[in-house]
Order: sequence, then structure tokens, then C-alpha cells
Amino acid sequence: MIETERLIIRPWRDGDRAPFAAMGQDAEVRRFLGPLQSRAESDALIDRMIAMEADLGYCLWAVERRADATFLGFCGLNAGPVGTPLEGGLEIGWRLARAYWGQGYAREAALACLDWTWANLAIEGLFSMTVPANTASWGLMERLGMFQLQGRDFDHPGVPDGSPLKRHVVYRIDRPANRPFVNHIG
Repeated sequence: MIETERLIIRPWRDGDRAPFAAMGQDAEVRRFLGPLQSRAESDALIDRMIAMEADLGYCLWAVERRADATFLGFCGLNAGPVGTPLEGGLEIGWRLARAYWGQGYAREAALACLDWTWANLAIEGLFSMTVPANTASWGLMERLGMFQLQGRDFDHPGVPDGSPLKRHVVYRIDRPANRPFVNHIG
């Protein structure tokens, strides 16, 4: 569990399933992600994240507001998708319910996840990706200190040809020089 001033970033719970499914049915939340998600699809994503955390110690964790334990969405780490420039690396990602946009929650959660990453994983950097039209997402990437990898734009293999969501931009953040990895395990 990761705690910030306003947030708790934690493992998924069964109580997160209904509000996450509602996010998957919100056309604005899905605007740059693709078609609306069924309950089965959103539950399957949660199940994958639970398994990923059990195997690797990280995932796209659930994010809740400390003040009232309201589920806000997710933020954390995921394997770079196969067939993309992120394959073989780790991606930092976030998604919040629309009611919580524009309040700094995504930035607060992402900064905490970056801190966790540098303290716990021996990696040189993280990636992120989005469609060029998603200015809010790549704007956050830039506010986090990420930089766009020029010449690394790609057509996402999981998006149908002809879709306006096919083209993606790639961002990266390198491990800060003042945060060398120290293995605390023996």
C-alpha cells in the first residue's frame, strides 16, 4: 500500500468491481481507450491485476481517497504491451472516474508510484503511451518529467485499422540520478 496526502494506492478489492465497471461504461472515460467495457471485461482486468501483483509485487493498483475511502480509479505499473515499443519494459498508467478529473489526483498517484518504483525496482526507466489527441494524459506525462520519444510513435496492434485511436505516442522517464537502486534484500 502506498499513501499520499489525499490518496491510498492499494491492492484491488471485490468492492472495487462495481465502480470500476461503471468507469468502463462511461464514454468520456473510454474516449481515448476504445469501446465501452462490459462488466466481464472490467472484472477480467481486475483479476489480471490481482494475479500480476501476486506474481510481481506491482500492478495497476486501485486508488482511493483517504478522506472517505471512495474508489477513484487506478494507477501503477503494467508490462509494456506486446508488439509495441514498450514491449519488454514497464509502463506507468492511470485512469480515474470522470468525477475525479482535474483535481490533481492522477498526478499525486503517479508521483507516488514513481517514488515506489525507484525505491523498489532495479529498472532504468518507465514508459507511458497514449493517443496524440489525449492532451490531458500526455500533458500529465510531461508534468511528471516524462519526455516524448521522438520517432517512436506507433500504430497499436490491439486497435483496429482505421480507428482514430490506432496511432500512439510514447513517453519515457529515466531513473533520477539521485535515486540509485539499493537492494535492501540481503
